[in-house]
Amino acid sequence: MLVVIGDLLEDIVVRAGPGPVQHATDNPASIVRRRGGSGANVAAAAASLTPTRFIGRVGDDALGRALVLDLAATGVEMRVQVEGRTGSVVVMVDDTGERTMFPDRAAAAELGAIEDSWLEGVGLVHTPAYGLFDEPMSTAVRGAIDCARQSGARWCVDLSASSLIRRVGTDRFAAELTGLGPDIVVANTDEAGCLGDALHGLAPVIVVKHRVRPAEVWVADQREEIAVDEILEVADTTGAGDGFAAGFLTGLLRTTSPDPATSVGPEPISLAPQLSQELVHDAVRAGHRVAAGVLRTRTIDPAR
Repeated sequence: MLVVIGDLLEDIVVRAGPGPVQHATDNPASIVRRRGGSGANVAAAAASLTPTRFIGRVGDDALGRALVLDLAATGVEMRVQVEGRTGSVVVMVDDTGERTMFPDRAAAAELGAIEDSWLEGVGLVHTPAYGLFDEPMSTAVRGAIDCARQSGARWCVDLSASSLIRRVGTDRFAAELTGLGPDIVVANTDEAGCLGDALHGLAPVIVVKHRVRPAEVWVADQREEIAVDEILEVADTTGAGDGFAAGFLTGLLRTTSPDPATSVGPEPISLAPQLSQELVHDAVRAGHRVAAGVLRTRTIDPAR
């Protein structure tokens, strides 16, 4: 089973336009509200591919209850703490499809101690790095990782955001993550750039995504590039990175990948005894396929 520990929030997606943004006055825009949070997005995308459990915290309010029901409807097994106020993220999307985000994590950042029973049957734990550096969530997440790894689970950490690395400080970020010893690290171009050479000591398996350029993959210090599918002009990149993570993680959990054309719903999974180059490369390709599926739903209509 895949266990994702992270945020379940409301995304408020604001797309400005048409025309350039005019500061200090009104601007036309389209606004969409939807379930968000990197952890929740990864879990939702993975649930159709493998049994998936989400662990997080929402507020004791109507929004939190609605988000829990919505995520559960995707097939995710829910384990949530309920207290406080549910968080939101304002996502500003520019005319290139790029995002700028303003998170107010609220209850999600207050995740408390996680019950050992919530980690039963886990083969792989996935956590965004933002859960590792701020209390009380940091203690809760680190404790859960220790518990899961004592049962033989592997741990994958997504570096989350270059702004997080800069806030924590490159030296401290790299030192603490090295000390925690993840099995797999996933980063994007900006996050990898922040860490520089320190990135390569963080884990036995490292994946760096470069948008439309091939991903760089290190397995036991052996570097390879894995090509990305070509996508038409994209209107919104929101969720593509989480889609990649879902495909990649479920690829790691399977010793053989199912045929997406014939697979229906979650299938039994097994954790490969070793993270071989072949397995990791196949998992990266699976991640690219899922991310491409997300982006293809958000391409710009040439007729517009």
